[in-house]
Amino acid sequence: MVSYLRNKKGFTLIELIVAMVVISVALVGVMSVINYTTLHSADPVLRHQAIAIAEAYMEEITLKNYSDPDADGEVSRSLFDDVDDYNGLADSGAHDQNGSAISGLENYSVSISVAPQNYGPSGAEVSGLKIDVTVIDPGGENLTLTGYRANY
Repeated sequence: MVSYLRNKKGFTLIELIVAMVVISVALVGVMSVINYTTLHSADPVLRHQAIAIAEAYMEEITLKNYSDPDADGEVSRSLFDDVDDYNGLADSGAHDQNGSAISGLENYSVSISVAPQNYGPSGAEVSGLKIDVTVIDPGGENLTLTGYRANY
């Protein structure tokens, strides 16, 4: 009888079940990583686009005059002539400097806040403005780009 057991080769039912459980657990772990990666694969693209939009708005704003060369009251973005005119601007979808919508960027929203802020040591302060450009991408992520403009 001992020789009979020694000549048999293969796996027992218990060994096969344990192997299947181990392989299943490993497969579930690998598939969950692949699923997570697939679901979030567009996030970097959305973030880079939001950064590009915020930088474009910030550049447009900081290139304007610090103080208003004429009386306030510009109602259209194409007429904005100083940094403070952008305070409170809210665009649903990204727009160019003339206020025209940019196709393909309709699902982004942009809001701008401009607030006075003084810079430098006390007694030698320079008046300035703090500019916050907030972009919300289609995934709902907020990106805020902050810039400063001094009255020099």
